[in-house]
Amino acid sequence: MINGGLLRDAVISAAHSISNKKKSVDELNVFPVPDGDTGTNMTLTILSAVKEVEAAPDDMKSIAKAMSTGSLRGARGNSGVILSQLLRGFAKGLAGKKEMGANELVESLEQGVSGAYKSVMKPTEGTILTVARESAEKAREMLHSTNDPIIIMEEVCKQAELSLNETPKLLPALAKAGVVDAGGKGLLIIFEAMRDVFKGGEIVKADAP
Repeated sequence: MINGGLLRDAVISAAHSISNKKKSVDELNVFPVPDGDTGTNMTLTILSAVKEVEAAPDDMKSIAKAMSTGSLRGARGNSGVILSQLLRGFAKGLAGKKEMGANELVESLEQGVSGAYKSVMKPTEGTILTVARESAEKAREMLHSTNDPIIIMEEVCKQAELSLNETPKLLPALAKAGVVDAGGKGLLIIFEAMRDVFKGGEIVKADAP
């Protein structure tokens, strides 16, 4: 089971990871417009969540609420708005919970996907939305064979990478530029950092400015 303190550490580590790699994510940014700011916007959004998470009590309810309100307050650009909705939905799935087990993890991922799709006027496949949705679907599938949230998170990361690598087949703009979706890449970085902390790894340190 994953407690509030572990979720807090996972969010902090995810924020540092995407911040450290934001330039490489920015360089992938060709859709919907090639403005090179996806990694930067996702970083600003999740760092806003971290600011509130670090000030919140250690219990799951408080951490989840802080993650949600902080990311919504700091959302920047399309990718930041989608990420904030993913985090908001994730928090919604933990409402009233003291710990996060397999069922809570799956529910949280699904709530995040639902919120993210609703936040976009014209959802486009081959983007962060596809990566998030297919990862959540994989998590739901894994419930048939395990009740270990860490094993499920491992499979979520594997699916996110598979989905990310398929994005150019779904979105001609990506295929033309020879890149994967920037938002999807950012989400994979976040998922992997959270997984590592859930498994007992240390919080990723932020690179010096």
